[in-house]
Amino acid sequence: MTRIAVGIEYQGTRYAGWQSQPSADTVQMLAERALGKVAAEPVSLVCAGRTDAGVHARGQVAHFDTAANRSMRAWMLGANSELPPDISISWARPVPEHFHARYSAEARTYRYFIFNRGSRSGLLSHRATWIHRALDADRMAQAAAALEGEHDFSAFRAAECQAKSPIRRMERLAVTRQGDWVTLEATANAFLHHMVRNIAGLLIRVGKGDAPPSWAAEVLAGRDRRSSAATATADGLYFWQVRYPAAFPIPAPACDMIPPGFPP
Repeated sequence: MTRIAVGIEYQGTRYAGWQSQPSADTVQMLAERALGKVAAEPVSLVCAGRTDAGVHARGQVAHFDTAANRSMRAWMLGANSELPPDISISWARPVPEHFHARYSAEARTYRYFIFNRGSRSGLLSHRATWIHRALDADRMAQAAAALEGEHDFSAFRAAECQAKSPIRRMERLAVTRQGDWVTLEATANAFLHHMVRNIAGLLIRVGKGDAPPSWAAEVLAGRDRRSSAATATADGLYFWQVRYPAAFPIPAPACDMIPPGFPP
């Protein structure tokens, strides 16, 4: 058996998330079906991070084991010929048998894109979150600083979250503005269910001026999801990148999927 790692890009708008479900199209189901046709045998994918319905990915990583002998180009091109246009295998690599897409990861990065102007865009539907009220990115950055480090993120986890522990280490939580764009970038060892979207919801409320930057620290300390802001929409969330130890030959994701007008 050979273990193969693949990079996967997808626009999540039409899908019920990553994980296979019996009654809805998911990214995992379609990717397994496509790779299985190339392998001429069933393929089971393990991913670096499961995304929810409507969430996109630039740098998803998954692995599978197979007895099929195919070139890396054949895995990529063959699977893409079977996939819909909003899902793509961006690369394929053989990896050691002890590589695990989830457990070998050192950190994961998400980006949340907010299009912040008075009128909505006709080009960005479902690809970014539109906020018409002006956002103060400096206030948002002040609030975000309180969430960096290792904390109990119970106030930012969904009720249905199945993680055994709410403790996570947030390496970086940055807020930047470029023209009409406000971008949140979060890097952590792992994330709880809806954690990034719940943080985005809080930061958006702070950016609107409806709460002070100090509110972020208060919510975090309270460990009560009911005391925080509403969950931000999935449209603006992208699973951006996974970091692995240098010993594993995992390529960095390509940047050419970012459409014109998106910040770098």
